[in-house]
Amino acid sequence: MPTNCLTAPPRAPFFRFAGPLLAVLTAGCLAARADWPDWRGPAGDGHVPAGSGGRPAGLPLHWGEAENVRWKTAIPFQGWSTPVVQDGKIWLTTATPDGRDFYAVSVDSATGRVTFDERLFHCDQPEPLGNPMNSYATPSPVIEAGRVYVHFGSYGTACLDAATGQTIWQRSDLPCRHYRGPSSSPVLFGDLLILTMDGADLQYLVALEKHTGTNVWKTARSVPWNDENVPGQMARDGDLRKAHSTPFLTLVGGTTQMITAGAKAAYGYDPLTGRELWRVRHDAWSAAARPVCDQGMAFIVSGFGGKTEMLGIRLGGAGDVTDSQVAWRCDIAVGKTASPVVVDGLLYMVSDDGAVSCLETATGTRVWRERIGGSYAASPVYGDGRLYFFSREGKTIVMEPGRSCVTVATNQLAGGFMASPAVDGNAFILRTKTHLARVETAVAKP
Repeated sequence: MPTNCLTAPPRAPFFRFAGPLLAVLTAGCLAARADWPDWRGPAGDGHVPAGSGGRPAGLPLHWGEAENVRWKTAIPFQGWSTPVVQDGKIWLTTATPDGRDFYAVSVDSATGRVTFDERLFHCDQPEPLGNPMNSYATPSPVIEAGRVYVHFGSYGTACLDAATGQTIWQRSDLPCRHYRGPSSSPVLFGDLLILTMDGADLQYLVALEKHTGTNVWKTARSVPWNDENVPGQMARDGDLRKAHSTPFLTLVGGTTQMITAGAKAAYGYDPLTGRELWRVRHDAWSAAARPVCDQGMAFIVSGFGGKTEMLGIRLGGAGDVTDSQVAWRCDIAVGKTASPVVVDGLLYMVSDDGAVSCLETATGTRVWRERIGGSYAASPVYGDGRLYFFSREGKTIVMEPGRSCVTVATNQLAGGFMASPAVDGNAFILRTKTHLARVETAVAKP
């Protein structure tokens, strides 16, 4: 557990600014908007909204360091958080590599100019990450009209005014020994900001009133960790109790459910009250991928340890539904870190070591699997009828969805991707390990 973590006195900012909103619910997921308010887009599922009148968004197909890069801006320190975009402004987070100082950054989407860069929190004795797959600024912001919410796990959570960057409220009193660093991103639902705190010591979800930051509900995970079956494990590490996933909101029978993946179980909750609705037990831990839903089913990756599986879970059950609602399981080439994406009844996932699989959502039957090379942590997106996969080495593989494996383009940027892509109109906003770039078709550098 980190000690001596303090709210940082405001540092003289470089500049200032930011922007708006997480969407409202429609039949089955969040309604699409033209902005990118959440790390997996307006619907939280990696789908890019169509352009005006339902036309293609006009996303680029080809790019490189000297092609279709409008601007590229260095981002200080280190962070794997995905940018969020609203009204021409980009928000992201970063932290010093030693985990002592935590920052919010805003960038002008048209020019790449940094307009806000301010330290929000400080910690004298952060717990070491012990793993290059994470950073101290991995949770992504969420954004809505007038406010942006940034989250660094137990190190601090803040609501900032989108026009001025001024802090509206902040919290640094939510306990959790993240052990490998914070990872789960916050979720907005109505007047609630919902945080996932799956640590080595405590595992719980907490909903804050988004205008004030005060607690509305708090729910502990109900399934035991069961690490007593591995003698001495907790003396060596806390991985058996960890999870890194972010909840997904969906409609089930006309009522919103929040689907989450924790250590030892997946859960469905009522997001208004935090009441547990159902759970599916499994043997894995350190779940990282965000669930997605389609046609009355949830698709959840169990985690890294134990038996890693993609689970197809029928929604609508109550209580322990492990034996009744799991429709199928897949344990071959499962994407442990990158979240899946669903298109027209087919689920696509990329494994950490670069194998893309296509599965039928109804049955889990594998349609095809293709090795595309590289290693993957960023989650893919679907837009303009294409799938985009972003590797840790900076390569982007563009594929056509469908029952045949078709690769249509391969692109490269220096630095490599840990953060997932964001979209602003017809442009990708891509965060590499060192820079932020705007990539769009046929542009001249300013």
